[in-house]
Amino acid sequence: MITRILGALSDGSRRVHGVKYGFVLPSGGAEVAAELAEVAEGAGWDAFFCPEGIWSVDPWVSLTAAAMRTSTIRLGTMVTPLPRRLPWEVASQTATLDNLSGGRVILSVGLGATDPRFFIFEDDPGRRVRAERLDEALDLLVLMWRGEPFSYQGRHFRARPAEILVPPPAAQRPRIPVWVVGLWGAPRSMGRAARWDGWLPYFPTAGVGLNRPDHEQLADGIAWLREERARHGLTMDSYDVVAEGTTAPGKAAADEVAVWAAAGATWWLEANWALPEDQAVQWSRERLRAGPPRV
Repeated sequence: MITRILGALSDGSRRVHGVKYGFVLPSGGAEVAAELAEVAEGAGWDAFFCPEGIWSVDPWVSLTAAAMRTSTIRLGTMVTPLPRRLPWEVASQTATLDNLSGGRVILSVGLGATDPRFFIFEDDPGRRVRAERLDEALDLLVLMWRGEPFSYQGRHFRARPAEILVPPPAAQRPRIPVWVVGLWGAPRSMGRAARWDGWLPYFPTAGVGLNRPDHEQLADGIAWLREERARHGLTMDSYDVVAEGTTAPGKAAADEVAVWAAAGATWWLEANWALPEDQAVQWSRERLRAGPPRV
């Protein structure tokens, strides 16, 4: 497998040359996000992401501030714990920002971490319930982004057709792109990722819990997604696969990203979650100014 991956580096693969580059802000307020998104756009990054917690700096306020200082860079969260959110609030935030920014929003979603900091106000209802809520919330988002009355009946959410004050649709067609966390080896989780617009990969690791994949695992996951999407008449042509890591500027960074791209990744996200908060902003500013590790 790894031989095939490395061999792709010299075959002119569209995947290698088509990779895009995003940056995840580790921490900081809305004013920091606005400043650094502008730096990111000027340095050639393709997207700028803010983390979303439960009780935290509001990423949608931060991304709105970023939208006012930029014109082309895409904007999103990494990631929104959608089962913990009210879908009509997320629909309002994302569609409003999508219209304000001229269609630049990416929505990344997952079940939400099981870390205790995510359940300081309520108990964890369990993975099955969170998965059900995630599926229903995604269904509702698509309906609400159309900006027209609809009805919906699910196990956890329902909607009656609105008669007045229906907000405008999101700017992007057919919808705001949705990237979904998919756990390799879990058919329902991977099937959900296959149905939407991008895969945020997670892999089980014995004794460690969840971990990000290596290159071979990523390639295997993409092969599975290709077959799954084909069963539903879908291709991988506009589908995104996201790799994430931390690099220092230079040739070694570009070489690392090239291997991920050859494995099938279409996005590289620069993310450094290990930074202390008092170092995060300065590190982010310097890393952004150096530019993405382009292949």
